[in-house]
Amino acid sequence: MSEEITVVAVLKAKPGAEQKVAAAMHACIAPTLKEAGNISYVPQQDQDDAQTLIFVERWASRKSLEEHMETPHFKVMIDNVKDLLAAPPAVHVLKPISEG
Repeated sequence: MSEEITVVAVLKAKPGAEQKVAAAMHACIAPTLKEAGNISYVPQQDQDDAQTLIFVERWASRKSLEEHMETPHFKVMIDNVKDLLAAPPAVHVLKPISEG
């Protein structure tokens, strides 16, 4: 059975801070894609609510995600956005529903 997980992380920017949050998210892409356990890492913006920015990520395992959250580039990104968010990030760690 695969340990692969999908992560959906929702960041709600304060009004007027959308571009700064997006820039911080974008800066995290290249180093994250080089991480051994990363499968994909795509920041996106809600087309109907510009303040809502979302990471859609795939990781080889929960351990890979935990290791990512300890990397310098992730910590810098979090530090850069913490005062720009209207609420704490909502992070959903998902696994496929198995038959049964």
